[in-house]
Amino acid sequence: MRTGRIRMGAGGDRGLWAVMIALLLAVLVPTACVLWFMTAAMRNERLAVRQRLSDLYRQRALDARSSLEAHWSQKTAALDADPDLSPARRFAKLIRGEVAHSVIVYDETGEVAYPASPRPAPDRRSETPEWSEARGLEHGQGRADEAAELYAKIAERAEDVDSRALALRAQARCLARSGRKEQALQILTGPLAEESMSGAMDADGRLLAPNALLYALELLVENPDLRFRPNEALVRDLNEHYATVGELADGGGRRDFLALVAHLIGRANDYDDSQMSSDQRRFLMRSLREIGGGRSLGLTTLRGEELAEEYLEAPDQSPEAMRLTRARSAGMWHVSSRDGRTVAVFSEEELLDEMISATGIGEPFAGATFRLVPPGADGGSADAFLAAPVGGVLGGWQLQVRIVGENPFAAAGKRQRTVYLWTGALVILVAGLLSVTAAAYVRRQIKLTRLKNDLIATVSHELKTPLASMRVLVDTLREGRCKDEGQAQEYFELIARENLRLSRLIDNFLTFSRMERNKRTFEFVQLRPGEIVRGAVDSARERFARPGCRLDVDISDDLPPVIGDRDALITVLLNLLDNAYKYSGDSKLVTVRACEAGGDVCFEVTDNGIGMSRRAARKVFARFYRVDQSLSRGTEGCGLGLSIVKFIVDAHGGSVRVTTRPDEGSTFTVRLPAHRPSPARSQKGGSPRP
Repeated sequence: MRTGRIRMGAGGDRGLWAVMIALLLAVLVPTACVLWFMTAAMRNERLAVRQRLSDLYRQRALDARSSLEAHWSQKTAALDADPDLSPARRFAKLIRGEVAHSVIVYDETGEVAYPASPRPAPDRRSETPEWSEARGLEHGQGRADEAAELYAKIAERAEDVDSRALALRAQARCLARSGRKEQALQILTGPLAEESMSGAMDADGRLLAPNALLYALELLVENPDLRFRPNEALVRDLNEHYATVGELADGGGRRDFLALVAHLIGRANDYDDSQMSSDQRRFLMRSLREIGGGRSLGLTTLRGEELAEEYLEAPDQSPEAMRLTRARSAGMWHVSSRDGRTVAVFSEEELLDEMISATGIGEPFAGATFRLVPPGADGGSADAFLAAPVGGVLGGWQLQVRIVGENPFAAAGKRQRTVYLWTGALVILVAGLLSVTAAAYVRRQIKLTRLKNDLIATVSHELKTPLASMRVLVDTLREGRCKDEGQAQEYFELIARENLRLSRLIDNFLTFSRMERNKRTFEFVQLRPGEIVRGAVDSARERFARPGCRLDVDISDDLPPVIGDRDALITVLLNLLDNAYKYSGDSKLVTVRACEAGGDVCFEVTDNGIGMSRRAARKVFARFYRVDQSLSRGTEGCGLGLSIVKFIVDAHGGSVRVTTRPDEGSTFTVRLPAHRPSPARSQKGGSPRP
């Protein structure tokens, strides 16, 4: 009862393919529509996201521009405020108020009022011979001690503050050169630091007192062992500026040293002192910064002084009123007040940082960065997502928006696309599954119809053959055409054999019918494997009694019992024996074996028949599956025997498999669980029934 592929007719194939193509179109057409709608939806979503982000960036740019307008409105208003302030005070106020990084103040004639170069004063030292003699002793002869004594006499006889201050500074200088540095320090921090000396100037228009104290600081730095006692003015300045020089004090600075530093910081920051020129103030601030190890020491206007110096080195500066333009000095910008007398100067790098801080556009915003681009700069506006002019004081400046990192349009579109793709994929998957299910159902129905048709043809053929044979034999016997008693007996045996064949065929049909309706019931009892084998062999022995046929039986000793239905298990082995008989050649050698393996009882039926391929072996237990479906096939049967075997074995909790190769025979193995009753149950006796 070898099974195989069912051969379907050309008409059936065409009908099946037509159904499959229709189902495929039922999937592809909605899928194409879904994909088209998804593509359109994603394109619209990208445009919508771009528009939303454009509106968001544009609003952010408008907010930034408003902040810039307010920021520069305050600055320009401050340039025109307090017109009565002195140039130096206006300079300091605008810088300390963070209106500008530096300031240039002009007078009514258009000349620089601050920071301005000092005006030279008359040199009164040449009017007396003592000065000439003292300079000769100091510089020409190198006699610093004698020069110091002569400078002291000149100071005592001096009639004006400037000459006295110059003589005292020269005396301190000579004392320091002669090694008497502590005496020099007493002069520098004593007479020269008095209030009366605060306005004394040298021939270059520089105040002498600050320079004298700065010289005293240098002596203290070079000679830490020097000591002096600060006067009341120095102590007062120390108390006032102690927070500024606190860093030096924390580093172990001496009180006298800190007093000098505090006093000089006060003089440098005093823009009410109109006598100190910007050159001297700048020199004093730089010296203090150097003495302080690069610390700012509260000199908040030093950067402005230095920028003003650099700005004024470039000629023909032409700032515009109320409009920020690029200065001739590299890296600087300037803007003039309405009257043109005050010019605010800015360092470009600091200016950009300041405006970014004022507008809050320094951090990325919604996947984009904002840049302020000055006019004439290579800002790459073509690559910017959005570029908007600032206007107002910043005429010509642009506020550019650039996308950074992952494109937010792509990111938002990707998220929406993911939703669409999953939705579309789910719809397509559901449609595909429904189509596949429908196709499988249709295919199964077509196959079932084909199988039913084949079954009808097979049953008709299988029933017709033995019935026809019996009719011929019966007619012969009834008409008395037998030659002798032996021939009649032979006909009776043939009729009995065909009758047995019909009985088996009908039994298989009935068993299959009960299987289909799940109406088959089994009566499970404890059985001996040998009893099952002998029952099947007795039923099949007559068939194997023909010439050229051999049936061997091998039953191992002491096999454990099994639990099962006796008739059903005999049917299993009988169908296997019948299958082996039909598919063996003229010389049939079939072996039935019962043994124990792995705790199971094994029943094996081995033949020397035609065998089968691996592909056929995988489907051998399928219902109605036969290699040859033609009515003219050489073997009888309708393809139910092995499917009945598998059904019965599965119902008994066992397994069945086949080992075969083409032209080398086959071995069918049935494994059933062995039943080993517990000792207590064995003593009580009886057969268990599951």
